[in-house]
Parts: sequence; C-alpha cells; structure tokens
Amino acid sequence: MGLCSVWLSGILLIVLSFYATQKLPSSIRDRMGNAKPFHHGDLVNPTVTIFTAPSPFSGSVGSRQVLAVRSWLGLSTDVSVVLFSRDPSVVAFAGGFGSRVLVEPNIDFTFLGTAFFHSMIARSLASRSDISVLADPETILLPEFISTLNYAHKLDHDWLLVASSRYVPYFPFHLDKDGKHWTGEDGEQIRNKKFQEFLAKSWQWKHCEERMLLAWNNGDVPLHTGVVPPFLFGKGLHNHWVITEALSSDFRFVFDASWTISNFYLNAFDNESSPSFRGFNVTNIGNRSWESAGNSHIAALYGSLYFHEANYSNMVKFSKCDGRYLFMNLEESVVYPFGYKRSLSLRKDKILGFRIEKKIMDCVNGFKSLDGTRDCYVKGQLKPSISLSLPFSLEMLLSVLVDHNKTIVLAVAGYSYKDMLMSWVCRLRHLLISNFMIYALDREIYEFSVLQVFLTGLPVFEDSLAPTNISFNDCHFGTNCFQRVTKSKSRVVLQILKLGYNVLLSDVDVYWFKNPLPFLYSFGPAVLVAQSDEYNETGPINLPRRLNSGFYFARTDSSTVAALEKVVKHAATSNLSEQPSFYDTLCGEGGSYRVGYDRCFEPETNLTVLFLDRDLFPNGAYQSLWEEKNVKATCEKKGCFVLHNNWISGRRKKLERQALSGLWEYDVSSRMCLQSWQKTKVTSYF
Repeated sequence: MGLCSVWLSGILLIVLSFYATQKLPSSIRDRMGNAKPFHHGDLVNPTVTIFTAPSPFSGSVGSRQVLAVRSWLGLSTDVSVVLFSRDPSVVAFAGGFGSRVLVEPNIDFTFLGTAFFHSMIARSLASRSDISVLADPETILLPEFISTLNYAHKLDHDWLLVASSRYVPYFPFHLDKDGKHWTGEDGEQIRNKKFQEFLAKSWQWKHCEERMLLAWNNGDVPLHTGVVPPFLFGKGLHNHWVITEALSSDFRFVFDASWTISNFYLNAFDNESSPSFRGFNVTNIGNRSWESAGNSHIAALYGSLYFHEANYSNMVKFSKCDGRYLFMNLEESVVYPFGYKRSLSLRKDKILGFRIEKKIMDCVNGFKSLDGTRDCYVKGQLKPSISLSLPFSLEMLLSVLVDHNKTIVLAVAGYSYKDMLMSWVCRLRHLLISNFMIYALDREIYEFSVLQVFLTGLPVFEDSLAPTNISFNDCHFGTNCFQRVTKSKSRVVLQILKLGYNVLLSDVDVYWFKNPLPFLYSFGPAVLVAQSDEYNETGPINLPRRLNSGFYFARTDSSTVAALEKVVKHAATSNLSEQPSFYDTLCGEGGSYRVGYDRCFEPETNLTVLFLDRDLFPNGAYQSLWEEKNVKATCEKKGCFVLHNNWISGRRKKLERQALSGLWEYDVSSRMCLQSWQKTKVTSYF
C-alpha cells in the first residue's frame, strides 16, 4: 500500500509538472527549456556595445549626455560605446576615453544632422560584440543593466530585450572620477541603499514614452521580417515599430525587462535638445514638427503597427523577485523562474495542491498592479494619409546649407532619375560634402524628395515655373523634353547668384571622385569654369557647342550675373536646349569669342569662360573611360575630380552603365547609402 501511494504521488507530480509547463506559452517554453542558470563562476561575460546618436556636447544637453555615457562605461570594462555623429564636439568628447568610445560618422543623416534610425540599426547589427544595445543618449544606466544582460546571454535562443525608461525631475548626484560611484553635491560618496531609496521615490513612468532600450544578442537570426523603414532617430514611434514587428515575426524571444534594468533620464524643460547645423540653430527654420510627422507617416505606411499594434501588458516580463530572476506571462498567469526545471502556474484553483512561495506570489501581484499603468497604444499617432510638406524656402535652405565661401552645390533632377539622384547624394555624403541642395524639375520628383527628407534627408525646393509633363523614359539629351527641362537650370542658377551665393551646378549623372571646390575656387572672380564636351583627344577643347552646362561653377559677381542674364534671355527664345545658348552667348556664335584652345572672353560683360582640363574633368566620351575594366581605378590614377556619364542615349542605358561600373552608392532595397561595414549584398537594378 505504501509503495502504491508513493507511485501514485509520483505520477501526480509528473502530471502537474506537465500541466504547468503546458500553460506556459510555447514561445517561452520552447526557448527557455534549455536555458542554463547563471553562475558567478562562469568565466566570460558577454561583450556589450551601446549605440546612440547624441546631440552636440554643449550646454545642459551636453552635460546630461556626458553623465549618461560615463554611467555606461562605469558598469563594466566589457562595455564599449559607439556614437553616431559628425559633429566635432562629439569627436572631442570621445577622444578622452580611448578605444572604449568610438565615433561612427558612416551612417545616413539628414541635412540637419539627425541620424536615421534604420541606418543605426543596420550598423548595430554589424557589430562584432556579443550584445548590441540601442539607447537614448541621455539615458543613465545602473549596475542591474549588466547583470540582466549576463542572464539574458545564457538563453539558448536569439532574443530581443525591451526596457522602458523612467524620468527623474530632480537629481542632485554626480559620478566620481572613475564613473563607478555616485556622490552627493558635497562630493561624498552616496551609499547604494540611500541612492536606491531616492530613486524609488523620485522616478516616474511617462505614458507611451519613446525613450527605451533595445538590446539583442548578435546571432544569425534577424530582428524581424522585412526592412526597417527610414525613421528619424528620436522623433517618435521607431521603437514601437520594431517591437511590434519583432513580436509578429516571432523570430526571436521578445521580452520586457523594464523592471530589472534600472535606467532613467533627467527631466529637462530647456529647448537645447534641438541640434545645430554649422552653428545655425535649426529651430530658427521651424519647430521641426514635420520630423515627427514624417515618422508618423512612415510608421503607418510600413509594417503592421497600424493594423496590429503590440500590447505591452501582454509581453513576457523579465523580473527579479526575492533574489531570483523570473519570466512572467501575466496574461497567462504563468511564471518561469530562470534556470528552474519547470514553470509555475499562478492559477491555484486549477493546479490543486501546488504551493508557490508567498514572496513570489506577492511579487507577481505587485507587478500586475503596476504593469497596467504602462499600457501604451500609439495607433492614434499614426497618420497614413497626411500631406507632407517642408517649411523651407529657397532662401532659408541657402542660409543653412552654404559653406564658408557662400557656395552651394546645386543638383537638378526629374523623377525619372530619382535613383541616380540618390546615388549622387550618397557619394557627396561619403566625401563629407554637405553644402548641396536639390532643385526638383517636376512635381513628382519634389514629392519623392519631400518623402526622401524623411527617408534620406534631402534638402529640396521646387519652382513654380518648372516644366510639366516630363517624360519618364524619354527625357535625355536631344529630346524635346530635355530642351524644356534644361532651360530651368540656368534660370534657377541666376536666381541664386542674385541672392549673393556662388553656385556649382552638377547634373546627377556626374560621379564625383573628390571634392572639386578647392580647385575651382582658385580661378578667381569674373571667370566661369565649365566642363568641355569635346571628345577628340587632341586639338582645342573650346570648339563650337562644346560647353557642357551640366557641370559648371559660377561666382556671384557682376560679370557672371550679367552674363547669365544674357544666357537665360537667349534660351527663352531658342527652340534648342540651354546648352547651345551657353556657348553662343558666352563664346559667340561659331566661337567668335574664343581665346586660345581652352577659353572664351565675352566682351560685353568681361566674363572669361574656362573649359576644364578633361584629364581632371572628363566627359562621357573622352578616352573611352567608361569602357575601362575598372573605371574607378583608372580615373583615380588620372587624378579625376569627376566623370560625366553623358554621351550615351537613354535613361536605362545610362543607369546600367553607371551601376555596373561600380560607381553606384545607393541601395534601393534598404533605402540607405552603401557603407563599408554592410554585410549584405545590395539589390541589383538589372
């Protein structure tokens, strides 16, 4: 009888254990089943890289960022930091920490300096560290952050950790010199218990706060299906979007560690968080609400956030209770102690005789009461059908973008060349040239570029006098469409010159090997320098109709302005494109104003026209450079500044020649400029 009783008790325990395990959702049960408990004797802790995109390190914003980054570095020597920025103050700050803090400028930014979230994610996924973390630059981290990541690193499944941040309205503490201990205003070290008591009374949740941590192990499994759309970092909704997509994709074990990771930011009421651009406070060009509107628009259009938003209260929670780490699914009333061999059901009425320690039950009930206050639904912020517009006039953009010589690089493009435009933009960004802007030849390219301000950060303006009904595939050299389109270019250049700025006009089919502006500045005033379209390798390069109006530099002086006025007037009455008007006006019909083999002199305005050396500024037919096996190496050996992709008929042939030559800088599938750190192969166009 006794043996039978023992046997029945054993069977009952097996059944109850199996039942409790089945009550655990498969996403936890399967992924936690082989997890190993953490032991302090484990030899190697994971390496952690924290990524963020800070504002310039100045003022109160800079002070809060310094405090945050120092709190990260003080956690462990296994922690390193990568700052996405091109600002000199960020570089100077990072220099004080050696190899532990690196500045990464090679991601995509808007023309106002805002980092693109999708580019940050892509760079973080390429990290060689065990764990990547994406954080707000003002978030302060405490030691629980490291212990939580150490436990998560023991999971036998790829994971994504989420942790919301709290804010502290008043924080009278500082970090000591080593960044490991907090001190009071008197400089005395604060005991940890007193510090924790202060935080427990002070910090608060903000409803639907976008500042949160995202952390993941760097395995082979993606965070979610599809591609991250190009959100602007820190402008809302991008974290919610990633969490929703990760949960719906179910590639990784997604859990909320907000209760185990102590992280907070200081509540600030100043307006210094608006970044500056070359010393110009960008709040002067609007309140930048259009940036948040852009994120809202993108979040509604891409992914499942608009249709199936994640419910934070249903997310698996990672918490600590009575010294033990727990995974909890409050909706299913199931607790899985980390490293424990089975789950614990909170439904006591359904598992008769199963006893749960009172402390764990009290903890779980406490989490239940508090967690409901963090429910967040952002669907009301999504605006799929809003009309996006930019608060920038031509004058406003020029005042922000020109370099110290008051020069703007002007690109001109229609919708049919939108991909080539993006490749051109990416190339200039790689060369660290930021004083460029886009003139939209048609409404379609303007609307595309307006969206690209949110997708790729283009400074664009449109012209009410721009031509209409522009052909998509039939607007290349020699067509009627081309003739109408090109006449707009000289008119806009003249408008900018009259506003007091120099202009380097470049068609988007001109590939830049290096910045030509320092060289072009050397020619002085009353000289217009332009590319020669002459294809013969010997003889004069200033022959009739050989001035290429797709690449020229014009200064804002009286001679140049007067000469351009004559060009615009001539083109307005011509049935040809603007290119013959340039030559016939500035060099005389038939070349009557030619001087020597490489220049002209216009007598009424005293303007000299210099045709650029074709070894340095070759056109598309010169020396058959486009037919070389390695076009880039050949041109760089010659010392080329640029190479024009002209002397070829048809849009598709032009795109194909440039892309297949390797002179292509944009990945249309990810909507990102190509970077050296990218692991994936870019999508082919052909």
